[in-house]
Amino acid sequence: MKKKLSACTTVLVGKDATIDGSTMAARNDDTVAPINPVRLVVYPAYHNHPNQVKSYLNKCVVDRPADGYSYQGNPNVDYKKEGIYDESGFNSENVGMSATESVYANERVLACDPLNTESGINEDLIVAITLPFINSAKEGVSYLGELVKKYGSAEGNGVIFSDKNDVWYMEIVTGHHWVAQRIPDDAYAVTGNRIAIQDVDFDDPANFMWSDGIQEFVADNHLNPDKEGWNFRHIFGTANVFDQHYNTPRQWYGHKVLNPDIEMDPLDYDLPFIMRSNRKLALEDVEEVLSSHYQGTVYDPLGKGTDEEKHLFRPISLNRTQNSHVLQVRNDLPEASSAIMWLCLGVPTFTPYIPFFAQASDIEASYRETPMEMNMDLKSAYWMYRSLSMLVESYHSEFLQPDLDYLKAGREYLYRWVNEIAPQVEGKSDSEVDAFLSAESHKMIAEMTARTKKLMAELFMSGMGLSRLTFKMDKNL
Repeated sequence: MKKKLSACTTVLVGKDATIDGSTMAARNDDTVAPINPVRLVVYPAYHNHPNQVKSYLNKCVVDRPADGYSYQGNPNVDYKKEGIYDESGFNSENVGMSATESVYANERVLACDPLNTESGINEDLIVAITLPFINSAKEGVSYLGELVKKYGSAEGNGVIFSDKNDVWYMEIVTGHHWVAQRIPDDAYAVTGNRIAIQDVDFDDPANFMWSDGIQEFVADNHLNPDKEGWNFRHIFGTANVFDQHYNTPRQWYGHKVLNPDIEMDPLDYDLPFIMRSNRKLALEDVEEVLSSHYQGTVYDPLGKGTDEEKHLFRPISLNRTQNSHVLQVRNDLPEASSAIMWLCLGVPTFTPYIPFFAQASDIEASYRETPMEMNMDLKSAYWMYRSLSMLVESYHSEFLQPDLDYLKAGREYLYRWVNEIAPQVEGKSDSEVDAFLSAESHKMIAEMTARTKKLMAELFMSGMGLSRLTFKMDKNL
């Protein structure tokens, strides 16, 4: 089985922990190579049409129900070679799903319940077999859990489900076993590629869900290393040097951004998954985590630490981040405009998050159509934003401030746009909502494209004067 390494970072926030009462479920989708073109689509609803989906990566074939909701997806362009990987989006019931955060179980548990790599469910299919058929975040966990029971899992995956009330994080760790935890309303969570869930309360089914027989599985196979308690991370997870340099530092920095008053160690294997912040969290806080690279520390690859310090830890935002997203459900907006996917297709450090309403089905062509190779006309959002990313990083010290000014102005424009457009769906029919939000989204994307190309032109012209192939004559010669 081929595997797209989803070396991702996840941020989850409950509705009482946010400044506007929204739920937020966010993740960076990172791949092996810096270029792996993706696009944004809305798959239509279907009725009375039972069907199957087949993986391009292994022999998995999953039967789907006769009726399915429409849903957003961010598939690979070269899906026959790379797999589908829809990754993130909302369905028409305003239920969000982000999949997956790759997680890795230890050999002790895998020896007792191996992954079904030959024909089990993998990240390639996981959105397509789940999101069209669920009506709530919690239902998403139980629905996917039944599929894992039936087909097995081909890999370790952390899966996010969200709606207007709940955010659930589900970790599928062996061929058939998993645990899911509801993020408390007043809390947030951060993780990056390690098994995250810690103490599990089997007497609290409102906040925890689990695979059939998992307690017996652990007991019968003598898998719990702790003298007391039932810590999912300790039982199923890993704690090695790779974790300390690739995974735990990202969790540490996420907490540093969202909880700056608390001191933590980036090498600590037992960093908390869930915490309470000392303030209400906003959309830009979540974006700051996903776009970060250890700013303000010696570990920043773009900073002033030693060469060893700058390359000690893997940063959160990467040149191989193909899709960064925040699935936000705003409870202060009409239901029809409350679910918004904020999507970034460039390197998150340098490029903006663009809002896409769940109920808008007509995706603008620059997001819907992504060529496999870059065209200089930059009609593709994916290639335009990745070009901006490379341009800014190439002359980072000179171009960073203009880019930061552009991002700040863009956020102001986009926040205002959502606040002005979203309330106008009140009283409209479903078809009217779709047409209105789609048309307004096209205008917004045109505005952001114009701003982006204007910045790029200014940076190109400024960059001409930064060449080392220059010479100044002495005025007296």
